[in-house]
This record gives sequence, C-alpha cells and structure tokens, in this order.
Amino acid sequence: MKIFDCFMYFDEDLVLELRLNFLSKFVDQFIIVESKFNHKGEKRELKFDLKNFKKFENKITYINLDIGPEKIYKISPSDTEKEKDSKYISNSAKRENFQRNQIIKGLNNAHENDWIIVSDIDEIPNLKNIDLKKIKNKLVFFKQDMMYYKFNLKYDNFVWVGSKACKKKDLISPQWLRSIKDRNYPWWRFDTFFSKLKYTDIKFIEEGGWHFSYIKTPDLIEKKLRSYLHHREYDLNPIGIEGIKKMIENKTAIYNLKHDQRSLNKIGSGAKLTKVNLDILPEYISSNKEKFNEWLDY
Repeated sequence: MKIFDCFMYFDEDLVLELRLNFLSKFVDQFIIVESKFNHKGEKRELKFDLKNFKKFENKITYINLDIGPEKIYKISPSDTEKEKDSKYISNSAKRENFQRNQIIKGLNNAHENDWIIVSDIDEIPNLKNIDLKKIKNKLVFFKQDMMYYKFNLKYDNFVWVGSKACKKKDLISPQWLRSIKDRNYPWWRFDTFFSKLKYTDIKFIEEGGWHFSYIKTPDLIEKKLRSYLHHREYDLNPIGIEGIKKMIENKTAIYNLKHDQRSLNKIGSGAKLTKVNLDILPEYISSNKEKFNEWLDY
C-alpha cells in the first residue's frame, strides 16, 4: 500500500520545501499540478522548477496544465453587480476545480488500496502519529491548526479541516474529495443514502497537521488575493500592500474565518494571532531556524 500526496502549486516554494521534507518519510509519491492560468483566468508563467527539489525528484510527478474548463460565464457590461459577483465566483470555482481534478493524471500507477491525500499546498497533514494501513474508514479528514504569516503565528480557536484522504478505489474525483462536508451525519439521515457529499463514518484526525496560510511577503500576498479562488472579495475591498503590511505588524488575520462564508465582506476583519512554541510544528522548522528566520515570529 502506497500513499500519494496531491496538491496544486502556484509559487509557494517555501511551503513546498517544508512539505516535501516533512512528508517524504511517509509519502511514496507527490503529485503536483500547476496551471498556466490563475483562478481569475489570466495567463501566468509556470514557476515550478524540479532542480530546486532535486533530492525528491524520484518521488515527484509534475503535471503542467495549459487549458482551462469549458462553460465559463462571460461577464457583460450590462450585468448587475450581483450578476457579476455570481459569475466571477462561479468562474473562479470552475477553474480551481478543473485544475485540482488534473491530479487524477498522476494516479495512473496507483493501486486500488493506495491512499490518496488531497490538500492545498499549504495544508500539511501530520502523518507522524497515524498509520493509514490500519484505518478501516472510507474517508480520513485531518483537523489542522491555522497558522498565519509566520510559521509560529496561530489563528486561535479555529480548526481547519484541510487535507482529506481516501483509497484510490473510492476516489470519485479529487474535487469530490475536497468538497465533502467535514462532519459526520447521523446514520438515520435519509439524504446520506443518496448524497455524494454527506457521510456518516469519516475518521477525523486530531492534531492532524497545519494550514500555513499566507507565508509570503506582502506583495505576494496581495498577488494571491487578486488571482486565486476568492479574488472577487478582494476586488471589492482591496486593502493594498500597505494595508497588508499593517495587518502583519499588528498580527491580525486578513479574513474573519468565522464570518458568514456567503458574504463578500470578509477582508480586513480577522482575529488577533497568537505566537506558539516551535515544538508543535514540523521538526524541519526548528531544525532549520536560520533558513526560516524571516518566517518566524520572535
């Protein structure tokens, strides 16, 4: 039985270095997907360079994507703001889902009982204290600490369910796995018999890893905010590079993660962040403090 760690790449070499070094002892193959288009549909240059990760080259399958999804909504000048919002959000989701589903191209050699983990690149599952071979559940979800700006700044009282896993034989698609509701429904719920997104027997892994969000410079954070899935939220409320710098200095998150997820007004209202000890993070960070010095809060 093998483990495949699968994710999309944008420009996150710092987090990728951490991910590969921490997970390599547990993972048999890394599947990396990079697209020539961002979630806004704009063309971008490919950034991934295998030479930067040469020691892992035998474990990396890299897929670059030069096409986008079909049936993208056209934005018309006559559209109302509400219609524009709806189309922008739908188009971004279609592009992200399409890109994530290309992971399947890297699973041709996976066997039926191999485990497939799907994450965003900055969601690192903690495989140190679990043995997937012994888990009988169809689905395994990882409850992760939310880290922000620096490796050791934490968004308190918030659990992020990021990385999700299942066996190859149960995988409908990578985006299906990503989209499953992150709760166990009662066995008697009639809708669970028909739904592909609601399940009664998910195995949740406590202390299941970390979501290292926005471990970037202010200009790269803004670039991400303008180009990824939720870009419409930032387009409507752009706080700018100086605003992002101020939030980092004040140790305040960009998003209010407890805000109504349907709202487009989540920017600039996040919680205060708390510094944590390095011993709750992947050992690779504390073993390479000089290398990561800029990305630690002192």
